[in-house]
Amino acid sequence: MARITRIEAHVRTADVPHGGTQGWVYLGVAGREFVLDAGGTADGTRTGDNWTFVLGEDANVRNPAYNDPRRPQLDTDDLDRYPVYVRFEPVGPDPAWCLDRVVVHVNGDTDHPHTFDNPDLADFGEDRRLWLGQEYGKQLYLKRYDN
Repeated sequence: MARITRIEAHVRTADVPHGGTQGWVYLGVAGREFVLDAGGTADGTRTGDNWTFVLGEDANVRNPAYNDPRRPQLDTDDLDRYPVYVRFEPVGPDPAWCLDRVVVHVNGDTDHPHTFDNPDLADFGEDRRLWLGQEYGKQLYLKRYDN
């Protein structure tokens, strides 16, 4: 049992026509959902973007106090009780989003990091991308790969 102090979500949007989005991207970890929005710097959802969203210590997301795994305090025991996932809510005239890759590290800078990934997106290529949207599905669950 350990406190979750930092979550990093490495998100890469595919470099394909209409791959980016204005929609909302959410991350579910340890029974809670967070908004992945860096607001103003890079939002990680433009075509070809490769962005790391940080929640908790050294946060770089918009509204960091409301997207903090320390408020209320989350615990690593809950990583096995609840699924880790990315969820997308479409918005705007081009509502779909083409996700190329996502890897999540919980307490990655500690002696006991927890990593979540989807191996089907591990390589580049048309069959290694996932379109998310109202007509395609909106969630991707991630699998644990601890060291």
